[in-house]
Amino acid sequence: MSRRTTALAVTAALLLLAPGVPGAREQQAPPASPQKQAPPPTGTPKDFALPKPSRFTLPNGMAVTMVPFGQVPKVTLRLVVAAGNLYEGKDEVWLADLTGRMLREGTAARPAAEVAREFAGMGGELSVGVGSDNASLSAEVLAERGADAARLIAEVARQPLLPAGELARVKAGLTRDLAIQRSTPQAQAQERFHESIYGDHSYGRLFPTEEMLNGYTIERVRTFHRARYTPAASRLYVAGVFDAAALEGAIRDAFGAWKGSAGASEVQPPTAKAERRFALLDRPGAPQSTLYLGLRVPDPSSADWVALQVTNSLLGGSFGSRITTNIREQKGYTYSPFSAVNPHRRDAYWAEVADVTSADTGAALKEIFSEIERLRRDPPPEGELRGIKNNMAGSFVVRNSSRQGVISQLAFVDEHGLGDGYLAGYVKRVMAVTPQEVTRVAREYLVPDRMTLVVVGDRKTVEGQLAPWSAAGQ
Repeated sequence: MSRRTTALAVTAALLLLAPGVPGAREQQAPPASPQKQAPPPTGTPKDFALPKPSRFTLPNGMAVTMVPFGQVPKVTLRLVVAAGNLYEGKDEVWLADLTGRMLREGTAARPAAEVAREFAGMGGELSVGVGSDNASLSAEVLAERGADAARLIAEVARQPLLPAGELARVKAGLTRDLAIQRSTPQAQAQERFHESIYGDHSYGRLFPTEEMLNGYTIERVRTFHRARYTPAASRLYVAGVFDAAALEGAIRDAFGAWKGSAGASEVQPPTAKAERRFALLDRPGAPQSTLYLGLRVPDPSSADWVALQVTNSLLGGSFGSRITTNIREQKGYTYSPFSAVNPHRRDAYWAEVADVTSADTGAALKEIFSEIERLRRDPPPEGELRGIKNNMAGSFVVRNSSRQGVISQLAFVDEHGLGDGYLAGYVKRVMAVTPQEVTRVAREYLVPDRMTLVVVGDRKTVEGQLAPWSAAGQ
């Protein structure tokens, strides 16, 4: 800025501030704020409309679902296999994860680099994921390459190379991941929480020991693959733009000769545990405490599943939820608390998770339990509940606005046997939940005396604060 410009600016400022001069401070009272207009009323949420899927089952037992979706000339394929952590033995934790990573190391017909190049040439890449119940192999490719992608996914699933020479490297990567995860207070709390509510069931074993992981041989990986990666334990989903006849023919050709035992031996669901548990894991000097609070609840096949989701969203599962408003917005104890209803196969659990300042650990818990009890005692106002339901309905539609989202929803429906009408009627069922139903669900399922509480924090700072809960849950 030049000196002249600076001088002019100073002169103007002095004139504005000088008393008796038009435009001086006494003349500058801000105009009255215009009255805010009320926001327009929200419309009635619409049901989710999905084109009718085409379903068929191959003679070997593999189920296939194909749904045309969108206008972009791309197609997503996902093979879902009942080969998750649920099927591991006591001494096999993360064997499913190791097997999943080894699938990326090439096939009997081509090395890993060639597999990657093939998918890249189709406009995509192969993704392999392993969860508590299932493993999945997926790719999103150009529409005209859908048949090629189906053939290559089949090759990876059916005839993986599983090379012994790559095992040490892949295990080293898992070992690093294990060390990182177990070093975080969130993972430590989650592990103890799952041990408490699931006991000796597979769902209660989140992490292996390093010795266990190092002990896995290539033969154990191959045995797990032979037992679990079978057609009858697999479902293939396709969503996007595709030539239905050509793609179905390619799928039948690529997967039709896949053989193997059923591999779907039913794992028994965990036995019910409805008792108060408490654990304090010492983290000396920690500036905050990690809270993990919850219990098991009905699974998605329950008639109360949708009402339970609405109840969770109002209580702690959305940004405008009661617990979040209380301990984040009003009290400032935490930055990002959240709750969720987490489904497994024939099982589910509800949990509230928060990282709170150490000095406010007891106060935060008091407010969390207070909000739970308030919802169990008094039905929420209709307006508050309507806002939560509108948010859920909108989020549901957004989640289903992509090929990946549609496949995830279809896989969820099949996993829990919910039927073809579940997705189309979901919004309507959400909007039908009443305040009285929310309170009934909270009373019936979110029972504080049955909840497990795990705290990871500085013992010397938080132990006294936790006395009201530790004595009852030891």
